[in-house]
Amino acid sequence: MQHITAIYFDLDDTLWDMQFVIPRAEQHLYAWFAEHYPRVTDLYAPEQLHRLRHRIGLRHPELCHDLSTLRMKMLREMLVRAGYDEAPAAQAFEVFQAARNRVRLYDDAVPALQRLAKTHRLFALTNGNASLQAIGISELFEACVTARELGVAKPDPKFFERALKFTGLTATQVLHVGDHPENDIQAAGRASIETLWLNRKSAVWPLPDCAPDHELSNLAPLAAMLQS
Repeated sequence: MQHITAIYFDLDDTLWDMQFVIPRAEQHLYAWFAEHYPRVTDLYAPEQLHRLRHRIGLRHPELCHDLSTLRMKMLREMLVRAGYDEAPAAQAFEVFQAARNRVRLYDDAVPALQRLAKTHRLFALTNGNASLQAIGISELFEACVTARELGVAKPDPKFFERALKFTGLTATQVLHVGDHPENDIQAAGRASIETLWLNRKSAVWPLPDCAPDHELSNLAPLAAMLQS
């Protein structure tokens, strides 16, 4: 793997566990609405927030790559239906984002990234809208490339084709590291990028028509692997 000069990293469920992040952020947002705009919480129960966001996504498939815009549409709709002006949606979005960026990094993530950053160019590639600066790891990455910027979301292979152009790299220079079989491994492979499946939960590989080039259960051995 000594031909690899840059590493693309997925974020959610690769560098941190996302299981409780969005539900916790939506609970925090709901409490904020209850305090500042109580007619919203009179109209919507807490468990409706995720379903509402999903319905808005179905109404706007052209925005499937832009989770921030979809979230803003949801917040504006909630406020207007509750009889408020839509202007507070911007503040509500900031409240949600602050909670969304309170993640707990896996124990191996930062030490591995620090070691890798000394020898390779590191890029974050994500469908989501996490802020590496808010999380505290932005200095380890050359850039964070989002689906919103590229105009397309994983698993569309155009995501990786455009990411290569965005970062000025060729497929042979890059290793993509991610947890998701379709979004990360299959899609990157279709763009001829070498792949590493980060299989933290010891899952069985689910796709019969493709396979990762490499597999690890955590990031600790990656630096040594790249030198082999």
